[in-house]
Amino acid sequence: MSILKTILSAVTWWNGQTLNTRFFTWRKGEKVGEDDQGNVYYRNKDDSKRWVIYNGEAEASRVGADWHGWLHRTFDTPPSEKPLVHKAWEKPHQENLTGTMLAYAPAGSIRVGTPKERSDYEAWQPE
Repeated sequence: MSILKTILSAVTWWNGQTLNTRFFTWRKGEKVGEDDQGNVYYRNKDDSKRWVIYNGEAEASRVGADWHGWLHRTFDTPPSEKPLVHKAWEKPHQENLTGTMLAYAPAGSIRVGTPKERSDYEAWQPE
């Protein structure tokens, strides 16, 4: 299984990293940290480039707010060295579920299965 995963990640950009990214990371990358989803964050020696190697599918919404801030230079210290202080009312990070079966479907949506009868709607009838 690991051989297949290695081959897939070598030839596809959506499965982790391509050969060029792997080579660049090996040559110039300095590991900064890892998040709870297994994504690994890197920078080069002079900190002019920062990047993430996804654990699995390359989906930008899988990067949490703290690491997103570091990647986009909102703050210089990575969360692995100085974690952000989270408020009690903050919800944990959740990836974008659009297009999946877990996506939000409001009441009355055809995705819910059996739509409810709406009491606030009356269909127009021609006279």
